Amino acid sequence: MSEANAPAISNPVEYIQHHLTNWSIGTEHGEAVKIIDFSVFHVDVFLFSVLLAGLFAYIAWKVGKNLSADTPSGTQNVIETVVEFVNQQIQDIFPNADRLVGPLALTIFVWVFLMNAMDLLPVDLIPALWSGLYGLFGGDPHHAYIKVVPTTNLDTTFALALTVFALIIYYNIKSKGLVGYLTSFFFHPFSAKNIVVKIILAPINFLMTLIEEVAKPVSLGLRLFGNMFAGELLFLLIALLAFSVWAMPAQIVLGSLWAIFHILVITLQAFIFMLLTVVYLGLASQHGEHH
Repeated sequence: MSEANAPAISNPVEYIQHHLTNWSIGTEHGEAVKIIDFSVFHVDVFLFSVLLAGLFAYIAWKVGKNLSADTPSGTQNVIETVVEFVNQQIQDIFPNADRLVGPLALTIFVWVFLMNAMDLLPVDLIPALWSGLYGLFGGDPHHAYIKVVPTTNLDTTFALALTVFALIIYYNIKSKGLVGYLTSFFFHPFSAKNIVVKIILAPINFLMTLIEEVAKPVSLGLRLFGNMFAGELLFLLIALLAFSVWAMPAQIVLGSLWAIFHILVITLQAFIFMLLTVVYLGLASQHGEHH
């Protein structure tokens, strides 16, 4: 443990708070950020998200540039397996998908997986390096906040979910037309042949459909955030065992076991986000009579 990082972990509560605080512009050091605050910019969320997206794009470009049908590399085999897996899900769920859905689903699956996988790094590795670097440039290590897992932040998960929601609206309008999409709010889920009954049911249908539509991005964003935040918090609680010297073996065993299990969690969360995106776009592409 470096001297620069010692003040941040001298107290278990401060340790957890320090690790859960973003490197942000627009707030005072360590100040709690409101759930909705457009004046705050989380530098670490943006930085790691862009770096991982760039890494994904670079590997895809590198492999695509050196494709070989006779002697494929190990990386090419892995990428082809992922592409075939995602493509199979699309064919099963959304057989009439256009050319946008495949690349979108693949990007979501791989990008979310990479962001989730940052949780497998030792919880003190990057924060300790950042504290040391911050101190070298004259900063106070107490204020060297950084979070390395973008999906443990609501900004990231809701940005992804709202992007999917915008595409849901686009596909609804594309398949049903603007008028057809808007009128579907008044005739779904309860339908009737009698005009009077239709008028009576219209407000109820509108409310039910509105809740159904809003629930899609909310559930997408909260599910990913909740699972990843809980996983990170558990890693921090395991790391707190280091405060007791006798608990070091337990820390190593528990940390290793949770990391192995967490590999399944981060993969499953990326898969669920991708799968629900395809499902929602498939439903949005159905014509009005099938809605």
